Amino acid sequence: MSDAYLTVADAATAEFVVQGSEFIGHVRPVDSVDAAEAFIDAVREEYADATHNVPAYRVRTGDDGEGYFLREYASDEGEPSGSAGKPALNVLTQQDLENCAVVVTRYYGGTNLGVGGLVRAYSRAVKEAVEAAGVIEEQPHEQLSITVDYDDSGTVRSILESEGHEFDADYEADVRFDVRVPLAAAEALRDRVRSATSGRADLE
Repeated sequence: MSDAYLTVADAATAEFVVQGSEFIGHVRPVDSVDAAEAFIDAVREEYADATHNVPAYRVRTGDDGEGYFLREYASDEGEPSGSAGKPALNVLTQQDLENCAVVVTRYYGGTNLGVGGLVRAYSRAVKEAVEAAGVIEEQPHEQLSITVDYDDSGTVRSILESEGHEFDADYEADVRFDVRVPLAAAEALRDRVRSATSGRADLE
């Protein structure tokens, strides 16, 4: 199933203060559960002095052209049950956003906001971060690794550039291209690379 989905266009943050507590919403597009968890870990590390770092994400997994599963995760991280993680995740659900991770950082300001106040604040932090990031429609992508020797690297590079794929090139003993390719175009790209290199390219 290679249907399009909505996600955030970019990484973004939004900050505001409620009764002395500072809230910072962080949002980022991600391609995998690993990427979502790495983003959450990075925010926790950067804001290790915060009272709470509340994570949530919705990520497609197992998309093999046959269909996919949507993995959803949220945690209250020590806030009262249901007051933080669920409201953060609900914003992503309501806006139908996928492949998207958020963390809301809170610095406690000395006044208890109550469950209702927390729900509003955590929801607002995600909403404002999503607004700052912007929402776009994306096609499902996969990561393709193409390894070739130097003689074939120019050919492969020109194919990738002519088709407009995003890629990173790593020139070592041989040349490895890590390509982000829409699922719908992946098979045609594999065929084209195999044909252009007479089957010498190593595709993963």
